[in-house]
Amino acid sequence: MNALETLKKYTTKPNLIKHAIAVAATMRHFAKLEGEDEEFWSNVGMLHDIDYEMWPDTHCHKCVEILKAEGYDERTIHAVQSHGYELCCEVKPENYMEMVLGTIDQLTGFIIACALIRPEKKLLNVELSSMQKRWKSPSFAMGTQRERIERWCERMGKSLDYMLVETHKALLGISDELGL
Repeated sequence: MNALETLKKYTTKPNLIKHAIAVAATMRHFAKLEGEDEEFWSNVGMLHDIDYEMWPDTHCHKCVEILKAEGYDERTIHAVQSHGYELCCEVKPENYMEMVLGTIDQLTGFIIACALIRPEKKLLNVELSSMQKRWKSPSFAMGTQRERIERWCERMGKSLDYMLVETHKALLGISDELGL
C-alpha cells in the first residue's frame, strides 16, 4: 500500500498534503534515530490526518473506518488515532512512536512558521535560538498547543530543544519539496 496515494483519496488541499509529507519525513527521521521501522513510522505520519479535510468534526474517529477499508492494520489505526489524544479523541498513545507523532504533528507546523516569517523563507536559516524565542511568544503560531507538546516531551524523556532540533533536521531533508 502506498500511504501517499491512500491519503490523496481523502485529501486534496495542497497545504494538508504538504503537512502530511512533512510529518511523514519527520517520523522517518525519528524512526532512524531509534533504529525502528522507518517505513511504518513514515506511513503513520503520512496517514495521520486522513480524515481531517472531509470530516474535521470527527477527526481521529472517521479514520478508523477509512483505514480499515483501505486495508491498514490495527497498529496503524491506533497510532493514527492516538495523535489526537487530549485534543479530539481519547485513544491514548501507548508507545514512543505514538508519542513522537503527537508531538511533531504540531512542531512541524511551528518550525515551518518560523521559516515563513524570515525574509528568505528558508528552513536552512532557522536556528534553535529563533525557535526558542518564538516558542515563548504565545501570539506566534497560536494554534500550537505548547503545554501539551511540553508534557509529551517530558513523558518521552526528551527535551523540547531536542525535539525542535531533530524535527528541524528532518524538515531540512525535504526543504525543496516543501518550497522552503
